[in-house]
Amino acid sequence: MTGATDLVQQAERLRELHHLAAPLVLPNVWDVASARAVERAGASAIATTSSGVAASLGYPDGEAIPAGEMLAAVGRIAASVSLPVTADLEAGYGLAPAALVAGLLNAGAVGLNLEDTDRAGEPARLTETDVQARHIAAIRQAATDRGVPVVINARIDSFLRGSGSMAARLDDAIQRGRAYLAAGADCVFPIILADEEAIRRIVRELEAPVNVLAVPGVPSLARLAELGVRRVSLGGGLARYAMDEVEASARRLLAGDDAAFAEVGSG
Repeated sequence: MTGATDLVQQAERLRELHHLAAPLVLPNVWDVASARAVERAGASAIATTSSGVAASLGYPDGEAIPAGEMLAAVGRIAASVSLPVTADLEAGYGLAPAALVAGLLNAGAVGLNLEDTDRAGEPARLTETDVQARHIAAIRQAATDRGVPVVINARIDSFLRGSGSMAARLDDAIQRGRAYLAAGADCVFPIILADEEAIRRIVRELEAPVNVLAVPGVPSLARLAELGVRRVSLGGGLARYAMDEVEASARRLLAGDDAAFAEVGSG
């Protein structure tokens, strides 16, 4: 297990990466092999994808995976690389803040995504802003008690689960972002937001690191940098792309495509 001093240094490094001239780009990983590949490619930090990890272990996305299995997977990933690791822990799997932070740090990770979706009922809905802010504050306190400045990326699901006009959801996201930052979050993550003017407004009004997910229609990386976005992630995109490639190659191989054997065969 990573020592306390190393965890502090990695957390500080991860936080620094949110304040550089260029955005922190995170091709999210789902197992040891993908983490090592992303590290070899030159990444500055490693981020996990909850959907990718869950799928690799046979679970659907949406907190269906037991917390222990998710944290064990994060631990294997963190032990396999030398970079700071931030873990997508969905809404926290029902763990108390102290238990969630302990699990994160025991796994060797120093950052986490925390979403504001409540899956207790059907359908899933947005958690009340003040409830989520208190949850973030408790996680921040638990991290402080452990002596590690864990990097909290507060996911805002206003554009995923909110209702009303785009303008109303944008106002809600900004209000949530302010509350989450005041509670101790380091970065806010308005997931699936792709509109350039909305991204510009969030960055301007929150004056804090903003994470944008690479989805169809999102501005280019260079443009996101101009807008002041500090973190760009892929979510489950890389995992889905890899599995699509595996399926496509397997179809060619099973069809007897000699070119496919030449391309992917071990010789």
